[in-house]
Amino acid sequence: MKIIPVYLPQFHTIPENDEWWGKGFTEWVNVKGAKPLFEGHNQPRVPLNDNYYDLSDVETLKWQCKLAKDYGIYGFCMYHYWFNGHLLLEKPMEMLLAHPEIDIKYCISWANHDWTDSWKASGKSPRILISHNFDDEEDWIKHFNYMLPFFKDVRYMSIDNKPIIVIYAPHFIRKLNKMLDVWTQMAKREGFDGLTYIYQSASSCFDQTWDRTKFSFGVETNPGYVKIASSKSDIIFAGFVKYFRDLKSKLHIRKSFMGGKSSLKIYSYDDIWNKILELRPQRKNMIPSAFVDWDNTPRYKNGGYLYSGASPEKFKYYFTQLLRNAKMYYKTDIVFLFAWNEWAEGGYLEPDKINGYGYLEAIRDCLLEFES
Repeated sequence: MKIIPVYLPQFHTIPENDEWWGKGFTEWVNVKGAKPLFEGHNQPRVPLNDNYYDLSDVETLKWQCKLAKDYGIYGFCMYHYWFNGHLLLEKPMEMLLAHPEIDIKYCISWANHDWTDSWKASGKSPRILISHNFDDEEDWIKHFNYMLPFFKDVRYMSIDNKPIIVIYAPHFIRKLNKMLDVWTQMAKREGFDGLTYIYQSASSCFDQTWDRTKFSFGVETNPGYVKIASSKSDIIFAGFVKYFRDLKSKLHIRKSFMGGKSSLKIYSYDDIWNKILELRPQRKNMIPSAFVDWDNTPRYKNGGYLYSGASPEKFKYYFTQLLRNAKMYYKTDIVFLFAWNEWAEGGYLEPDKINGYGYLEAIRDCLLEFES
């Protein structure tokens, strides 16, 4: 089984974040500033040995990749931020390319959404910090040429001589098929048989307005995917009036803490995982997705939501079943996972002060059991 966690590069300073969020901003600012919002709330999350690392240091990258390999991780799906030639947070991926001795598989996920200040909007309309012009056809060529050295890296993930490129939200791209045709032809001129296109965001999975024919796979990125799937099911079978009346119970909201215009929502980790395990692929070639944990209150404070009851033991129990489902129902040996290091959203495999290496050990043990 190929376990592929998503990888967030926002753990080193960049001028844009200094301007938008304050001098020295990285994801650790949100993590360190988190507060427990109720009794027993696991905040702030603290890395094991206070390892608030800096991703501009190649030794950190080497540590992460060795750790991942040691516990059976196949490779990273690395978020990539390209805004018409304006790159953000590119340093970790570029360092990886520059250091072929680092033994890890990887692929690119173009996180093609606009950046906004929604974290601090406090109920106001968020301000766009940087956006895309997807219609710029010259930019398509420049973007492909930037990615090409990664595609040619022997460590880069490929299927049938087609490097994998994940596009987070393809339904945002108006001339999507034309852009993909350009990229496919450019890839073939470079000796590939094309590209393996994968869509990732939960919103892309359920948006019916775009053409998926050029995509080989879609990812059921959880917990967002199953959360939307639950809502869609309620609409179909219960009707609009009953849907809005029963939404809390259907989505397993346990508590709601009101704070001004914001409402902190607490869901059940067990209930959402059981819903994930009930999923069956709604389209051909869907890739199942696990999640370690979720708590985005470090970013959104009382306006966030979390899943209560997570533990390495529970994760191991549910993840074992998901691996079986992947083989039985999805007919795939690939499972995506949220996440390697999404510390400000509670989704991380890296060791922390409370659980140590527990989640990594769960991954390793599940793989050993599954493959024995």
